[in-house]
Amino acid sequence: MGVLWWQNYVNQRYQSVEITRFYSGTSPRGGNKLALTDQQKTAFRKLRQEHFRKTMPAVQKIIEFKKEMISEAVKPDPDLQKLSAIADSLGKRQAWLEKDLALHFHELAMLCTLTQRDSLKKLLSNIYTVRYQKMTLWKGRPHREDREDNHRGPIPPSAPEP
Repeated sequence: MGVLWWQNYVNQRYQSVEITRFYSGTSPRGGNKLALTDQQKTAFRKLRQEHFRKTMPAVQKIIEFKKEMISEAVKPDPDLQKLSAIADSLGKRQAWLEKDLALHFHELAMLCTLTQRDSLKKLLSNIYTVRYQKMTLWKGRPHREDREDNHRGPIPPSAPEP
């Protein structure tokens, strides 16, 4: 249940690299820290669009598998073999997405100067790791039933750093 809550509550509040939409403008968190030329911006936009179009079917299939997994998992007597097969299918698709994302980052880096690559590396590292850093912060927080003010619901995560 915690994972479901995390996916539906926390993921909506924090930027991550999980691609669900294509944005053609600059991100509010990234701004124009890379100091891209107009030609580079156009090339970046084209690569991002291509990456989005290429990966969206896999993302949609992952969503379908997650729905199927949840439907099976909440049954009184779930089929453990089916759950295992679904998890394996999810893992393969997610591994493919991660590999493709790394190759996409490489393509973006090849459009940059050396200085811009350093900035891109910092920007991507910040975006890419924020989800996992936030998850480690949760480990130290008290569980709902352990808190005195448990009538207010779960503790929301702290605001992301600028």
